[in-house]
Amino acid sequence: MSLPIVVIPMGDPASIAPELVIKTLLSDEALGYANMVVVGSQKVLALTADNLGLSVKFNPIQPEQIRAATFPKGTINLIDMDNIDIDAMELGKPQASAGRACYEYIETATHIALNQQCDAVTTPPINKEALHMANVPYIGHTEIFGGLTGAHDPLTMFHIQNLRIFFLSRHVSLKDACDLVKTDRVLDYVTRCDKSLKQIGMNSASIAVAGLNPHNGDNGMFGDQEIKEIEPAVELARKQGIKADGPIPGDSVFWLARKGRWDAVLSLYHDQGHIAAKTLDFERAVTITLGMPILRTSVDHGTAYDIVGTGQANEVSLIEAVRVASIYAPSFIPMPV
Repeated sequence: MSLPIVVIPMGDPASIAPELVIKTLLSDEALGYANMVVVGSQKVLALTADNLGLSVKFNPIQPEQIRAATFPKGTINLIDMDNIDIDAMELGKPQASAGRACYEYIETATHIALNQQCDAVTTPPINKEALHMANVPYIGHTEIFGGLTGAHDPLTMFHIQNLRIFFLSRHVSLKDACDLVKTDRVLDYVTRCDKSLKQIGMNSASIAVAGLNPHNGDNGMFGDQEIKEIEPAVELARKQGIKADGPIPGDSVFWLARKGRWDAVLSLYHDQGHIAAKTLDFERAVTITLGMPILRTSVDHGTAYDIVGTGQANEVSLIEAVRVASIYAPSFIPMPV
């Protein structure tokens, strides 16, 4: 059986992303999961490889050549954008030129995926400040992919070991996140989670909805969102034929899901799910963006400007993101938009 083809936009060129890409593309482990093509800058990657003392060959190709390409070890198939001046670039700092470059890598990779010239896209880190400095009209990866694919509010799912976590809200204050726990929103997200799991071949998945308050509020003694908002949403989801349970207390739901009681958990706010996932295995936590016509996986860490050029960047998370892409790509069903 042939390996899936995964396209990797290079990420922020002033960050650890090029180092991660080089190390991953030369990794025997990653090479066993997928055939990989990079969208990026050959000059940046070559300089990075030289600084690391690694020997690598580059094979510049065009998107229409990807499906026919060969993938020998030690050779990186590359869509060379040549869109960054490496002499002017300042390593380890957010800057407009790097923000613009990494957006263009993602844009090209997305078009490749939409044209079915690859099976998935896997992303190294980018920097939100650099995007802002470049006047890119998106705050981060998820918003970029949503805009480029026409998907409205795509869903973020964490994959960590056998634990899958969705998020009712992401980058909002904790107070605002609590205010977003409303029946209509919870029902909408449970429904969309179910559809997204079907996208990756899980046609009869069970979903646990986390509680918001300690001990589910103990029958309303300290918080009544479980009674007024979450329970009604779960009941309505069940009436639609969705295997939903909840609310399940937040201090146990992730452990129980990890033990196999449910296929996925809907976390009610950013840190509720992030803390559970990253405590379980920080380096191998992978982000998946669903609800789109393409499959995208990603590392779940930042640009680590402080260690750029030191050779200390750990490629484990990017390798894991490639592995997860290879797991879901064969059964992935594009979501129409």
